[in-house]
Amino acid sequence: MKLLRPALSKASALGRASSVGPSKSNIHRWAWLGALAGAIFSFGLNLPAQWLARGLAEASKGQIQLQEAQGSVWKGSGKLVLTGGDGSRDALALPGRVLWKISLGLNAASLPSVKVSLQASCCMPQPAQLHVAPMQTLNAWQVEIDNHRSEWPAQWLSGLGAPWNTMQPEGSLVLETQQLMLQWTQQQTRILGSLNLTANNLSSKLSTLKPMGTYQLSLTSDPANAASPKLNLSTQAGSLLLSGQGQWQGSKFQFRGEASAVPEHAAALSNLLNIIGRRQGARSLLSLG
Repeated sequence: MKLLRPALSKASALGRASSVGPSKSNIHRWAWLGALAGAIFSFGLNLPAQWLARGLAEASKGQIQLQEAQGSVWKGSGKLVLTGGDGSRDALALPGRVLWKISLGLNAASLPSVKVSLQASCCMPQPAQLHVAPMQTLNAWQVEIDNHRSEWPAQWLSGLGAPWNTMQPEGSLVLETQQLMLQWTQQQTRILGSLNLTANNLSSKLSTLKPMGTYQLSLTSDPANAASPKLNLSTQAGSLLLSGQGQWQGSKFQFRGEASAVPEHAAALSNLLNIIGRRQGARSLLSLG
């Protein structure tokens, strides 16, 4: 019995030592894990704005570019440029800079959501607010846009290349949204609410008539069929007469319309009518999709 006492005493001492706290190896392991987690979190918070610029260019096939981007993915600014896409020499920057702020949170259903605030210094008196969140599952998403009004220079469209670079439109484009919501599922895309785009005092380098008129393009959801909202083009005033109707079909718009001129200004608008659609007598037929 006396021989066992030293061994038992040593074991008891070891037991007491292990109960006091973790070993040095465990402390080092947790320190490394903490440092790694902190580094990942810090890296995520400081993702450069150029990452957002590259993503936007890839998603738009190069037609929408964010140049001279500053700040981070979460908060920054840059110059918004429209181009004709890869290989095109056409490009036109929006005056001033575009500012954005992105934050993460939870929506009313306690699902993860993203809030995006966008403001163009030239054209938006108030920032546009977008809310992106899944719809019950991660296979269905929706983007909700707060009611919004902004005014853009029509000249900016020339950066998109043909046919805009030939037409070289001038005037202002007023964009208004009301309860606009986009929903994506595996089966279909739904558009709810309304969007109005009004081209005020529109003119073109192809015509000596200035202005040619004011026009409105309206997108309105159908309560009975949200998967097929209606598109309507109408002339509010002017000598160039535009009209047409369309509908969202699956993943794109189908639109049919026509353009014509009042008789006394037919000669001044002839070149433009040849460019914007397929000429059929005094009319030019418009088609999309």
